[in-house]
Amino acid sequence: MRGSAGLGSAVLRPAALCFQRAAPVRTVCVLQLLVLYAEERTTRLLVAFAVCTSRFWFNYRHVANSLSVYRSVKRLGIPDSHIVLMLADDMACNHRNPKPATVFSHKNMELNVYGDDVEVDYRGYEVTVENFLRVLTGRLPPSTPRSKRLLSDDRSNILIYLTGHGGNGFLKFQDSEEISNVELADAFEQMWQKRRYNELLFIIDTCQGASMYERFYSPNIMALASSQVGEDSLSHQPDLAIGVHLMDRYTFYLLEFLEDIHPASKANMNDLFKVCPRSQCVSTPGHRTDLFQRDPGSVLITDFFGSVRKVEITTEAVNLTDPIKQVEESPADGEAREEMYSYMDQLPVSEIIHQKPKQKDWHPPDGFILGLWSLILLVFFKTYGVKHLKHIF
Repeated sequence: MRGSAGLGSAVLRPAALCFQRAAPVRTVCVLQLLVLYAEERTTRLLVAFAVCTSRFWFNYRHVANSLSVYRSVKRLGIPDSHIVLMLADDMACNHRNPKPATVFSHKNMELNVYGDDVEVDYRGYEVTVENFLRVLTGRLPPSTPRSKRLLSDDRSNILIYLTGHGGNGFLKFQDSEEISNVELADAFEQMWQKRRYNELLFIIDTCQGASMYERFYSPNIMALASSQVGEDSLSHQPDLAIGVHLMDRYTFYLLEFLEDIHPASKANMNDLFKVCPRSQCVSTPGHRTDLFQRDPGSVLITDFFGSVRKVEITTEAVNLTDPIKQVEESPADGEAREEMYSYMDQLPVSEIIHQKPKQKDWHPPDGFILGLWSLILLVFFKTYGVKHLKHIF
Protein backbone atom coordinates (compact mmCIF):
# COMPACT_ATOMS: atom_id res chain seq x y z
CA MET A 1 0.00 0.00 0.00
CA ARG A 2 1.08 3.56 -0.60
CA GLY A 3 -0.16 6.66 1.24
CA SER A 4 -1.19 9.76 -0.64
CA ALA A 5 -2.58 13.27 0.01
CA GLY A 6 -4.27 14.20 3.27
CA LEU A 7 -2.19 15.43 6.17
CA GLY A 8 1.03 14.38 4.47
CA SER A 9 2.34 11.61 2.26
CA ALA A 10 4.29 8.71 3.69
CA VAL A 11 6.40 7.57 0.73
CA LEU A 12 9.61 5.60 0.47
CA ARG A 13 12.62 7.78 -0.26
CA PRO A 14 15.69 6.69 -2.28
CA ALA A 15 17.52 6.25 1.04
CA ALA A 16 16.80 2.55 0.75
CA LEU A 17 18.83 2.37 -2.46
CA CYS A 18 22.14 2.23 -0.63
CA PHE A 19 21.62 -1.42 0.32
CA GLN A 20 22.84 -4.25 -1.83
CA ARG A 21 20.56 -6.72 -3.55
CA ALA A 22 21.89 -9.49 -1.36
CA ALA A 23 20.82 -7.73 1.80
CA PRO A 24 18.43 -9.80 3.91
CA VAL A 25 14.79 -9.04 3.28
CA ARG A 26 14.12 -8.56 6.97
CA THR A 27 16.78 -5.88 7.25
CA VAL A 28 15.42 -3.96 4.27
CA CYS A 29 11.89 -4.03 5.71
CA VAL A 30 13.01 -2.56 9.01
CA LEU A 31 14.92 0.21 7.33
CA GLN A 32 11.96 1.06 5.15
CA LEU A 33 9.78 1.34 8.24
CA LEU A 34 12.30 3.76 9.72
CA VAL A 35 12.14 5.89 6.58
CA LEU A 36 8.35 5.89 6.80
CA TYR A 37 8.51 6.95 10.45
CA ALA A 38 10.90 9.78 9.66
CA GLU A 39 8.51 10.96 6.97
CA GLU A 40 5.59 10.79 9.40
CA ARG A 41 7.40 13.16 11.80
CA THR A 42 6.97 15.98 9.30
CA THR A 43 3.18 15.61 9.11
CA ARG A 44 0.58 17.36 11.24
CA LEU A 45 -0.99 15.75 14.26
CA LEU A 46 -4.65 16.60 14.90
CA VAL A 47 -5.97 16.87 18.45
CA ALA A 48 -9.52 17.76 19.57
CA PHE A 49 -10.68 19.08 22.95
CA ALA A 50 -14.47 19.28 23.49
CA VAL A 51 -15.79 20.72 26.77
CA CYS A 52 -19.31 21.02 28.20
CA THR A 53 -19.26 23.18 31.34
CA SER A 54 -22.93 22.92 32.44
CA ARG A 55 -24.63 20.57 34.88
CA PHE A 56 -28.31 19.76 35.50
CA TRP A 57 -31.02 18.35 33.27
CA PHE A 58 -32.18 21.67 31.81
CA ASN A 59 -28.70 22.01 30.25
CA TYR A 60 -29.18 18.81 28.23
CA ARG A 61 -28.41 20.74 25.03
CA HIS A 62 -24.88 21.61 26.13
CA VAL A 63 -23.97 17.94 26.56
CA ALA A 64 -25.52 17.21 23.15
CA ASN A 65 -23.46 20.07 21.66
CA SER A 66 -20.15 18.59 22.85
CA LEU A 67 -21.09 15.04 21.89
CA SER A 68 -22.08 16.21 18.39
CA VAL A 69 -18.66 17.78 17.81
CA TYR A 70 -17.00 14.70 19.33
CA ARG A 71 -18.92 12.44 16.96
CA SER A 72 -18.05 14.59 13.94
CA VAL A 73 -14.28 14.60 14.52
CA LYS A 74 -14.31 10.86 15.16
CA ARG A 75 -16.25 10.25 11.96
CA LEU A 76 -13.61 12.22 10.04
CA GLY A 77 -10.79 10.12 11.45
CA ILE A 78 -9.44 11.62 14.68
CA PRO A 79 -9.07 8.68 17.12
CA ASP A 80 -10.13 8.72 20.77
CA SER A 81 -6.46 8.73 21.77
CA HIS A 82 -6.24 12.26 20.32
CA ILE A 83 -9.54 13.54 21.75
CA VAL A 84 -10.14 14.87 25.26
CA LEU A 85 -13.83 15.02 26.16
CA MET A 86 -15.14 16.86 29.23
CA LEU A 87 -18.81 16.48 30.22
CA ALA A 88 -20.00 18.19 33.38
CA ASP A 89 -23.08 15.97 33.66
CA ASP A 90 -24.16 12.50 32.55
CA MET A 91 -27.41 13.05 30.67
CA ALA A 92 -27.39 9.53 29.24
CA CYS A 93 -27.85 8.02 32.73
CA ASN A 94 -30.03 10.77 34.19
CA HIS A 95 -33.21 9.38 35.79
CA ARG A 96 -35.28 11.90 33.80
CA ASN A 97 -34.06 10.51 30.48
CA PRO A 98 -36.94 8.51 28.93
CA LYS A 99 -34.41 6.63 26.78
CA PRO A 100 -31.47 5.67 29.00
CA ALA A 101 -27.95 5.48 27.56
CA THR A 102 -28.84 7.86 24.73
CA VAL A 103 -28.40 11.56 23.99
CA PHE A 104 -30.18 12.90 20.93
CA SER A 105 -29.44 16.04 18.96
CA HIS A 106 -32.58 16.10 16.78
CA LYS A 107 -36.23 15.99 17.75
CA ASN A 108 -36.95 13.03 15.46
CA MET A 109 -34.82 10.95 17.89
CA GLU A 110 -32.90 9.17 15.13
CA LEU A 111 -29.36 10.44 15.75
CA ASN A 112 -27.94 9.21 19.04
CA VAL A 113 -24.75 11.27 19.49
CA TYR A 114 -23.84 9.33 22.63
CA GLY A 115 -23.20 6.23 20.52
CA ASP A 116 -21.79 2.89 21.62
CA ASP A 117 -18.11 3.79 21.91
CA VAL A 118 -18.01 7.22 23.53
CA GLU A 119 -15.00 7.79 25.82
CA VAL A 120 -15.56 10.54 28.38
CA ASP A 121 -12.23 11.56 29.89
CA TYR A 122 -13.46 14.07 32.52
CA ARG A 123 -16.97 13.87 33.90
CA GLY A 124 -19.03 15.40 36.67
CA TYR A 125 -17.06 17.28 39.29
CA GLU A 126 -13.80 16.60 37.44
CA VAL A 127 -14.82 19.35 35.00
CA THR A 128 -13.28 22.37 36.71
CA VAL A 129 -11.40 25.46 35.58
CA GLU A 130 -8.22 24.09 37.17
CA ASN A 131 -8.38 20.78 35.31
CA PHE A 132 -9.25 22.54 32.06
CA LEU A 133 -6.20 24.82 32.31
CA ARG A 134 -3.95 21.95 33.40
CA VAL A 135 -4.95 19.90 30.36
CA LEU A 136 -4.25 22.85 28.05
CA THR A 137 -0.85 23.70 29.51
CA GLY A 138 0.23 20.12 30.25
CA ARG A 139 0.74 20.82 33.96
CA LEU A 140 -0.73 17.51 35.13
CA PRO A 141 0.46 15.15 37.89
CA PRO A 142 2.77 12.36 36.69
CA SER A 143 0.09 9.79 37.60
CA THR A 144 -2.41 11.23 35.10
CA PRO A 145 -3.14 8.61 32.41
CA ARG A 146 -2.51 9.36 28.74
CA SER A 147 -6.24 9.39 28.02
CA LYS A 148 -6.59 12.50 30.20
CA ARG A 149 -3.73 14.39 28.58
CA LEU A 150 -3.65 16.64 25.53
CA LEU A 151 -0.92 14.81 23.62
CA SER A 152 0.23 17.60 21.34
CA ASP A 153 3.47 19.19 20.19
CA ASP A 154 4.70 21.89 17.82
CA ARG A 155 3.34 19.94 14.83
CA SER A 156 -0.19 19.69 16.21
CA ASN A 157 -3.30 21.36 14.88
CA ILE A 158 -5.68 21.62 17.83
CA LEU A 159 -9.46 22.08 17.79
CA ILE A 160 -10.91 23.44 21.06
CA TYR A 161 -14.71 23.56 21.40
CA LEU A 162 -16.44 25.06 24.45
CA THR A 163 -20.14 25.26 25.26
CA GLY A 164 -22.04 26.39 28.33
CA HIS A 165 -23.39 29.55 29.97
CA GLY A 166 -21.32 32.70 29.77
CA GLY A 167 -21.33 36.48 29.77
CA ASN A 168 -19.15 39.40 28.80
CA GLY A 169 -15.62 38.08 29.26
CA PHE A 170 -16.30 34.86 31.18
CA LEU A 171 -17.57 31.27 30.86
CA LYS A 172 -19.19 29.53 33.82
CA PHE A 173 -18.16 26.06 34.98
CA GLN A 174 -20.98 24.16 36.73
CA ASP A 175 -22.55 27.35 38.11
CA SER A 176 -19.87 27.42 40.82
CA GLU A 177 -16.82 29.00 39.16
CA GLU A 178 -15.83 30.72 35.95
CA ILE A 179 -12.92 31.26 33.60
CA SER A 180 -12.20 34.72 32.21
CA ASN A 181 -11.06 35.63 28.72
CA VAL A 182 -7.74 36.84 30.18
CA GLU A 183 -7.06 33.47 31.84
CA LEU A 184 -7.91 31.67 28.62
CA ALA A 185 -5.63 33.94 26.56
CA ASP A 186 -2.75 33.40 29.00
CA ALA A 187 -3.25 29.63 28.84
CA PHE A 188 -2.97 29.71 25.04
CA GLU A 189 0.19 31.79 25.35
CA GLN A 190 1.68 29.15 27.65
CA MET A 191 0.80 26.52 25.08
CA TRP A 192 2.59 28.50 22.38
CA GLN A 193 5.68 29.09 24.54
CA LYS A 194 5.83 25.38 25.43
CA ARG A 195 5.37 24.43 21.76
CA ARG A 196 2.14 22.56 22.36
CA TYR A 197 0.48 23.54 19.09
CA ASN A 198 1.19 24.54 15.52
CA GLU A 199 -2.23 26.03 14.71
CA LEU A 200 -5.27 26.32 16.96
CA LEU A 201 -8.95 26.60 16.07
CA PHE A 202 -11.12 27.89 18.93
CA ILE A 203 -14.93 27.57 18.74
CA ILE A 204 -17.29 28.64 21.52
CA ASP A 205 -21.08 28.42 21.70
CA THR A 206 -22.29 30.58 24.59
CA CYS A 207 -23.92 33.92 25.22
CA GLN A 208 -21.64 36.84 24.29
CA GLY A 209 -19.14 34.27 22.99
CA ALA A 210 -17.09 36.80 20.99
CA SER A 211 -15.91 38.37 24.25
CA MET A 212 -13.92 35.20 25.02
CA TYR A 213 -11.48 35.68 22.13
CA GLU A 214 -11.04 39.46 22.43
CA ARG A 215 -7.93 39.11 24.65
CA PHE A 216 -6.10 36.48 22.56
CA TYR A 217 -2.58 37.56 21.62
CA SER A 218 -0.76 34.34 20.72
CA PRO A 219 0.05 33.56 17.07
CA ASN A 220 -1.63 30.98 14.84
CA ILE A 221 -5.03 31.12 16.55
CA MET A 222 -8.31 31.30 14.65
CA ALA A 223 -11.47 31.84 16.72
CA LEU A 224 -15.20 31.52 16.10
CA ALA A 225 -18.12 32.40 18.38
CA SER A 226 -21.89 31.93 18.24
CA SER A 227 -22.75 35.50 19.31
CA GLN A 228 -21.36 39.00 19.67
CA VAL A 229 -20.95 40.96 22.89
CA GLY A 230 -24.38 41.87 24.24
CA GLU A 231 -26.16 39.03 22.41
CA ASP A 232 -27.58 35.74 23.66
CA SER A 233 -26.99 32.38 21.98
CA LEU A 234 -30.35 30.71 21.62
CA SER A 235 -31.40 27.08 21.96
CA HIS A 236 -32.94 24.95 19.23
CA GLN A 237 -34.93 21.74 18.68
CA PRO A 238 -37.37 21.68 21.65
CA ASP A 239 -38.60 18.23 22.60
CA LEU A 240 -41.85 17.90 24.51
CA ALA A 241 -41.13 14.31 25.57
CA ILE A 242 -38.17 15.25 27.75
CA GLY A 243 -39.15 18.88 28.36
CA VAL A 244 -35.91 20.56 27.24
CA HIS A 245 -34.16 21.80 24.10
CA LEU A 246 -31.86 19.30 22.41
CA MET A 247 -29.18 21.61 20.98
CA ASP A 248 -28.10 25.21 20.58
CA ARG A 249 -28.72 26.89 17.26
CA TYR A 250 -25.12 27.57 16.29
CA THR A 251 -23.89 24.04 17.02
CA PHE A 252 -26.94 22.55 15.29
CA TYR A 253 -26.08 24.26 12.01
CA LEU A 254 -22.36 23.59 12.56
CA LEU A 255 -23.16 19.87 12.81
CA GLU A 256 -25.33 20.09 9.71
CA PHE A 257 -22.38 21.66 7.86
CA LEU A 258 -19.89 19.04 9.08
CA GLU A 259 -22.10 16.17 7.97
CA ASP A 260 -21.42 17.17 4.36
CA ILE A 261 -17.65 17.08 4.95
CA HIS A 262 -15.64 13.97 4.02
CA PRO A 263 -11.87 13.37 4.19
CA ALA A 264 -11.32 14.58 0.62
CA SER A 265 -13.47 17.71 0.95
CA LYS A 266 -12.09 20.99 -0.36
CA ALA A 267 -14.28 23.15 1.89
CA ASN A 268 -12.27 25.82 3.69
CA MET A 269 -12.61 28.11 6.69
CA ASN A 270 -14.42 30.80 4.71
CA ASP A 271 -17.21 28.26 4.25
CA LEU A 272 -17.24 27.62 8.00
CA PHE A 273 -17.58 31.35 8.70
CA LYS A 274 -20.89 31.32 6.79
CA VAL A 275 -22.45 28.70 9.06
CA CYS A 276 -25.61 29.85 10.85
CA PRO A 277 -26.19 33.41 9.60
CA ARG A 278 -28.28 35.79 11.71
CA SER A 279 -31.45 34.69 9.91
CA GLN A 280 -30.96 31.20 11.40
CA CYS A 281 -29.06 31.85 14.63
CA VAL A 282 -30.95 35.02 15.59
CA SER A 283 -27.64 36.03 17.19
CA THR A 284 -24.66 37.25 15.11
CA PRO A 285 -21.80 34.72 14.89
CA GLY A 286 -18.30 36.20 14.87
CA HIS A 287 -14.78 35.15 13.98
CA ARG A 288 -11.23 36.43 14.41
CA THR A 289 -8.37 35.68 12.02
CA ASP A 290 -5.82 38.47 12.56
CA LEU A 291 -3.56 36.20 14.65
CA PHE A 292 -3.62 33.41 12.09
CA GLN A 293 -0.72 33.42 9.65
CA ARG A 294 -2.40 31.61 6.76
CA ASP A 295 -5.23 32.87 4.58
CA PRO A 296 -8.48 31.27 5.87
CA GLY A 297 -9.44 30.53 2.28
CA SER A 298 -6.45 28.19 1.99
CA VAL A 299 -7.16 26.37 5.27
CA LEU A 300 -9.21 23.21 4.69
CA ILE A 301 -11.84 22.13 7.20
CA THR A 302 -10.04 18.78 7.42
CA ASP A 303 -6.91 20.57 8.67
CA PHE A 304 -8.66 20.67 12.06
CA PHE A 305 -11.65 18.32 11.90
CA GLY A 306 -10.28 15.31 9.99
CA SER A 307 -7.33 12.93 10.07
CA VAL A 308 -8.04 10.28 7.44
CA ARG A 309 -5.62 9.54 4.66
CA LYS A 310 -6.47 8.13 1.30
CA VAL A 311 -4.83 4.78 0.65
CA GLU A 312 -4.22 3.09 -2.67
CA ILE A 313 -4.20 -0.70 -2.72
CA THR A 314 -2.11 -2.41 -5.37
CA THR A 315 -2.19 -6.05 -6.45
CA GLU A 316 1.29 -5.88 -7.96
CA ALA A 317 4.07 -7.82 -6.27
CA VAL A 318 6.87 -5.74 -4.77
CA ASN A 319 10.38 -7.16 -4.58
CA LEU A 320 11.92 -5.71 -1.44
CA THR A 321 15.45 -6.71 -2.47
CA ASP A 322 15.35 -4.48 -5.57
CA PRO A 323 15.75 -0.70 -5.51
CA ILE A 324 12.40 0.98 -5.04
CA LYS A 325 11.56 3.40 -7.78
CA GLN A 326 9.06 6.19 -7.46
CA VAL A 327 6.21 5.78 -9.90
CA GLU A 328 5.29 8.86 -11.85
CA GLU A 329 1.63 9.13 -12.67
CA SER A 330 0.26 10.75 -15.75
CA PRO A 331 -2.70 13.16 -15.41
CA ALA A 332 -4.95 10.65 -17.14
CA ASP A 333 -4.15 7.95 -14.57
CA GLY A 334 -4.90 10.33 -11.71
CA GLU A 335 -8.31 11.22 -13.13
CA ALA A 336 -9.14 7.54 -13.59
CA ARG A 337 -8.29 6.79 -9.94
CA GLU A 338 -10.45 9.66 -8.70
CA GLU A 339 -13.37 8.21 -10.60
CA MET A 340 -12.63 4.70 -9.33
CA TYR A 341 -12.33 5.58 -5.63
CA SER A 342 -14.66 7.95 -3.82
CA TYR A 343 -15.70 8.54 -0.23
CA MET A 344 -19.12 7.58 1.05
CA ASP A 345 -20.91 9.13 4.01
CA GLN A 346 -20.94 6.75 6.95
CA LEU A 347 -24.40 7.90 7.99
CA PRO A 348 -26.87 9.95 5.91
CA VAL A 349 -27.39 12.41 8.75
CA SER A 350 -28.02 15.31 6.40
CA GLU A 351 -31.13 13.49 5.25
CA ILE A 352 -32.16 12.57 8.78
CA ILE A 353 -32.03 16.23 9.82
CA HIS A 354 -34.68 17.22 7.30
CA GLN A 355 -36.94 14.22 7.82
CA LYS A 356 -40.32 14.67 9.38
CA PRO A 357 -40.69 13.16 12.84
CA LYS A 358 -42.22 9.71 12.96
CA GLN A 359 -45.85 9.43 13.94
CA LYS A 360 -45.97 8.61 17.62
CA ASP A 361 -48.49 6.35 19.31
CA TRP A 362 -51.70 8.17 20.17
CA HIS A 363 -52.23 9.02 23.82
CA PRO A 364 -55.28 10.75 25.28
CA PRO A 365 -54.68 14.43 26.04
CA ASP A 366 -54.38 15.69 29.60
CA GLY A 367 -57.71 15.68 31.46
CA PHE A 368 -59.41 13.42 28.92
CA ILE A 369 -60.03 10.54 31.37
CA LEU A 370 -61.28 12.93 34.09
CA GLY A 371 -63.63 14.62 31.65
CA LEU A 372 -64.96 11.25 30.49
CA TRP A 373 -65.78 10.18 34.05
CA SER A 374 -67.46 13.51 34.72
CA LEU A 375 -69.66 13.00 31.66
CA ILE A 376 -70.60 9.48 32.80
CA LEU A 377 -71.56 10.73 36.29
CA LEU A 378 -73.57 13.61 34.82
CA VAL A 379 -75.58 11.24 32.62
CA PHE A 380 -76.11 8.88 35.59
CA PHE A 381 -77.40 11.66 37.88
CA LYS A 382 -79.73 12.98 35.22
CA THR A 383 -81.13 9.52 34.55
CA TYR A 384 -81.39 7.98 38.03
CA GLY A 385 -80.95 10.85 40.46
CA VAL A 386 -78.81 11.21 43.57
CA LYS A 387 -80.65 8.50 45.49
CA HIS A 388 -78.99 5.76 43.41
CA LEU A 389 -75.47 7.18 44.02
CA LYS A 390 -74.92 4.65 46.83
CA HIS A 391 -74.96 1.80 44.27
CA ILE A 392 -71.79 3.22 42.68
CA PHE A 393 -69.62 3.44 45.82
